[in-house]
Amino acid sequence: MLLPASAPIIIVTVIWQFTNIWNDFLFGVSFADFDSFPMTVALNNLVNTSTGVKEYNVHFAGAFIAAIPTLLIYIFAGRYFVRGLMGGSVKGWHHVRTLNQQCG
Repeated sequence: MLLPASAPIIIVTVIWQFTNIWNDFLFGVSFADFDSFPMTVALNNLVNTSTGVKEYNVHFAGAFIAAIPTLLIYIFAGRYFVRGLMGGSVKGWHHVRTLNQQCG
């Protein structure tokens, strides 16, 4: 009985963990090889290797490409995200059950 009610909260935890891992810069700089840098390190290298002229279109394109996986996670799991946040803030089983019926 407890596991179906905790599914939205588990999905919120997975979303936050994915976002934190995807945006982890320090770990990528410290432990990655030159050939396998994570996206955040590659974006930093892209911005810092300019030849004096700021190419904002290239920087923005790189940032947008880096943001696509996180955006897709939020788009596809958005209703679970809101349901999990609201489920943790509402007191009582009846309110959580009513909220789950209204959202999905």
